[in-house]
Amino acid sequence: MRFDGVWFRYARRADWTLRAVDAVVEPGQTVVVLGRNGAGKSTLLQLAAGVLRPGRGAVRDRPPTVGWVPERFPADQPFTAGDYLHRMASVRGHDPAEADEWIERLLLTGHTGTRLSDLSKGTAQKVGLAQALTGRPGLLILDEPWEGLDAVARTLIPEIVAEVTATGGMALLSDHRGETAHLPGAIHWSVTDATVQPTAAPPAPSRDEVVIEISVPRASADEAVVRLRASGHAVLGVRDVKGPRSGDSR
Repeated sequence: MRFDGVWFRYARRADWTLRAVDAVVEPGQTVVVLGRNGAGKSTLLQLAAGVLRPGRGAVRDRPPTVGWVPERFPADQPFTAGDYLHRMASVRGHDPAEADEWIERLLLTGHTGTRLSDLSKGTAQKVGLAQALTGRPGLLILDEPWEGLDAVARTLIPEIVAEVTATGGMALLSDHRGETAHLPGAIHWSVTDATVQPTAAPPAPSRDEVVIEISVPRASADEAVVRLRASGHAVLGVRDVKGPRSGDSR
């Protein structure tokens, strides 16, 4: 799949969100898209998925079956989780029962009768992931796939990506959690100043390093991640703090 001179902006007189993007994703390849919030990562992924159309240029040779999971799954729909996944399988021309494999693997069995709007964000994200994988996509697009998922589901992401690429499929995903170390062999693109360039993978933690946990106000989290990485630190994850931890002085 090729980005062939792709330009995109959200309004006719707006600044270009992406300019002159020329990039290729090869069969069997995993591409991780890096960049600060607002840089254009999600825009690039939506162009790849065909959700957005370029203002100039074209996205060429997109596989016929695309599995796309946005950063936040649109859960405001009048279906239960099970009904939604079975209907999505039918829409793609597959036996609805094919969705059951992913319902089981993503531990959604206990939620099939729950309305989408009543699911937690993490469970809704798993429903989005299940629908994207039903039908074995030739291109899997995951926008911040680790965001909101429980520990079990997060460990499945590298396994799922590897299954897609092992059969010649392609995977394109964004990441700001520093989880890319779990995707061996991935190449990395950086979105900066509306351009897309290949970049080196973030350094993996060495055996001589230690992990120090800190907490910051939620509103400052993105800025803290950027500053830590700019200082050469590896950010291994971002999570909610659920009450005081053992060892707190208060």
